[in-house]
Amino acid sequence: MQALPSFSFRAILEPGGPSFMPTQIIVVPPEVVEGLGGKAAKRVIARLNGHPERLGLLPLNGGGRYLMLRKDLCRALGITFGQELSITLSPDPNPDHIDLPAELQEALTAWPEAEAAFQRINNAGKRAMVRYLEEAKTAETRARRTVQMVERLARGGHPFRAV
Repeated sequence: MQALPSFSFRAILEPGGPSFMPTQIIVVPPEVVEGLGGKAAKRVIARLNGHPERLGLLPLNGGGRYLMLRKDLCRALGITFGQELSITLSPDPNPDHIDLPAELQEALTAWPEAEAAFQRINNAGKRAMVRYLEEAKTAETRARRTVQMVERLARGGHPFRAV
């Protein structure tokens, strides 16, 4: 099995992201983007100050690519705007993989209709659902969110909107 190429660089955490969702970003140098596969590169395994994370390479307005870092990830890494990070990126060998929380996996197994609806959702939507569950601060909130989303899916609805 051939090792995946990896590219290391240092970058500053800066404000950015889409206008509807300002967040924290890392601009990826053009030579790193090219080394990862250019415009075809969509998902990467990132090591941010040594911490591994699966991330998407997102397009910048006017060209280039960036990594969007969630606030909870920045807190866990102990970084804020203006700080420099050590970053290593490699192509994600399994870009469609999504780690499902145990509660969600169990609920989908229990409701075949919800499982079928879940499989029709694109990967970005699935990742949004997982992130929504993982952001819950208590086990009770996580369980309530899981049941709500799966019930909505089973009824043919949108996972985040009541029908």
